[in-house]
Amino acid sequence: MILGRFIFKAVGARILAALAILFALLQVLDLLDVMAEVLERGLGVAGVLRYALLRSPGLIIQVMPIAVLAGSVLAFAQLARESAIVAMRAGGVSIYRIVLLAMPAGLAIVVAHLFIGQVVAPRTDAALDSWWRATQPAGDRTGPASRSFRVGPDIVTAVADPDRPTRLTEVRVYRRAADGSLATRTTARAATFIDGGWTLSQARRVAVAGGPHGVRDAAHMVWPTTLKPVDVQTVFGDAATTTTAQARRALREGAALRAPAFYRMQLQRNWAAPFASLIMLLLAAPVALVNYREARAPIVTALSLGAGLLFMVVDGVLAAVGEAGAAPVLVAAWAAPLLFAAIAFTVLLREEG
Repeated sequence: MILGRFIFKAVGARILAALAILFALLQVLDLLDVMAEVLERGLGVAGVLRYALLRSPGLIIQVMPIAVLAGSVLAFAQLARESAIVAMRAGGVSIYRIVLLAMPAGLAIVVAHLFIGQVVAPRTDAALDSWWRATQPAGDRTGPASRSFRVGPDIVTAVADPDRPTRLTEVRVYRRAADGSLATRTTARAATFIDGGWTLSQARRVAVAGGPHGVRDAAHMVWPTTLKPVDVQTVFGDAATTTTAQARRALREGAALRAPAFYRMQLQRNWAAPFASLIMLLLAAPVALVNYREARAPIVTALSLGAGLLFMVVDGVLAAVGEAGAAPVLVAAWAAPLLFAAIAFTVLLREEG
């Protein structure tokens, strides 16, 4: 228990220090990029602080893996330099147990990543998006944009304000048959969500195979669709994150802006990405085995840092490939973590042997 607390504190403290430094650096760079615009909008210092607060969860997620890598390397290097690792191994403690005792620090980051990424960041991103639109100068404002999206068998083009998700205008609905061909085309001046369903105003529905007799005009027409106001907020908003719930809904019955492969990849990435912190800790572990009186100590440290950065590059490339549908989703999401974890274990086995 004492040894476990000692290693946990040594690794955890340095991870938190690295996280704080990297977050502060990224926050400053982000504020420098937008501070002039915030002040031009007349929001003052309070606006700058509000922007920084709402951006913080997304920035923290970005720096978590690299903070674990840097903090773990520093912690293991310090323990090795002070001969603490030598003393532990002389007492019969293997490097595997040392890494295992350091794992709770990495697991804490994984849990924090999951919570912030799935609960906090989506809300703050949506709040920032809404606040940023609301404070835009009147002279710079443009009308709501038209966007096309898929809902079940329908391809929809409409204009909407994400702050008023119960109303669409300039609606065009193209319904496809089972073979993918166009079955009906519906146009409407507006669509309003009332009592759990959508009603089209000044609508015309044309059955493609019906000829002149397939045209129906109506002042009000029921639109049978699974689209919900929450889908309108997702489609017409500019939130940076796609949560597991949003991806799952897009695949099942909600609105989708992208191909199904993108949302399948998001489902896997939302679980795989937090575990990058554990991979970083494993990649840093070989530093603990270095004798700092040897010339190879800086080389091993550099290789550990380089391996962590290479992992992020490979993981990002595979994620892009998976989102494009060019590779199986499970392979694209989990290949890099499994590969680099295997590399880290191989190095530890070699050094311990």
